[in-house]
Amino acid sequence: MKRRRLLPSMLFPFALFPLALCALSSACSPAVETSFPGYAEGEYVRLGAPLAGTLVRVHVKTGESAIAGAPAYVLEQGSETAARLEAASRVQRAEALLADLRKGARSDEVAAIAADLHGAEAALALSRANLERDRKLVNESFISRARIDQSSAAVAADRARVEQAAARLRTAQTSARSDQVTAAQKEVEAARAQLAQAQWRLDQKAQSFPTAGLVSDVYYRVGEWVSAGAPVLAILPPANIKARFFIPEARLGQLKVGQGATIACDGCAAPIKARISFIAPQAEFTSPLIYSKENRSTLVFMAEATPDVREAGMLHPGQPLTVTPGPMQGSLP
Repeated sequence: MKRRRLLPSMLFPFALFPLALCALSSACSPAVETSFPGYAEGEYVRLGAPLAGTLVRVHVKTGESAIAGAPAYVLEQGSETAARLEAASRVQRAEALLADLRKGARSDEVAAIAADLHGAEAALALSRANLERDRKLVNESFISRARIDQSSAAVAADRARVEQAAARLRTAQTSARSDQVTAAQKEVEAARAQLAQAQWRLDQKAQSFPTAGLVSDVYYRVGEWVSAGAPVLAILPPANIKARFFIPEARLGQLKVGQGATIACDGCAAPIKARISFIAPQAEFTSPLIYSKENRSTLVFMAEATPDVREAGMLHPGQPLTVTPGPMQGSLP
């Protein structure tokens, strides 16, 4: 049997067959994902008061931009204002009593006590003179010795009055005893603590914005009763906006927390710089009982990227986003 010889032109289609297979296989292989779909997520700050009361004023409206430290809303403050005035009066009274104890008696009181001392000394001098005269008369037998006993008792009584008046004068000229002053100081401290509590309760009825942000909602209207701890309004600071996206299991090992990324959205003039701030430790949207090789590709891990605060205001919660991770050396500071 004669073999048929293949010409080079006839071998050309067969030579292209491996290349076609290579091209077909590369076309069928999945492309490596470089971007991941996600959405914007906001962490709202809900502003409430620890005390209940009727809402009397709201300084902002939904959709307005709030400034840090600006007034937000006011609850009725009648009871708290009266309590603060009472506490302030108690402080003033306690401080006045302490000052009075420290400075001693008044000048008029000191003068009166000094006059009593002078009178007691004059009476003592008179009784001593009477005693000396009676002794001479007893020696000359003009009076009985019983008169000496009476004169001696009068001298002793007048001396006691002098000592009593002198002690009163020393007390009036000096401040109160140390234990009395200490007790008065404690009363002042207690009164000031009560004033601080009353001031705190009064301040809690007028809330201010702790941070700047967008007023996303106002839950109460003027005239409504607000329960203790109930939020009256909610704000969304730009720093609390983040991008939430999902990483396939095959790409999980290539991304790290702190890695740089860019966020793209519809209508954004340019990509927004961000960094990956969180990667979930567990997979989502797949039953934990299925871990075969066929189903491994369906595993996804939720991750979060924090955008630059200066550009975060461009994003709105719920807005679809596309997150593109960058190299580790491209991380934001």
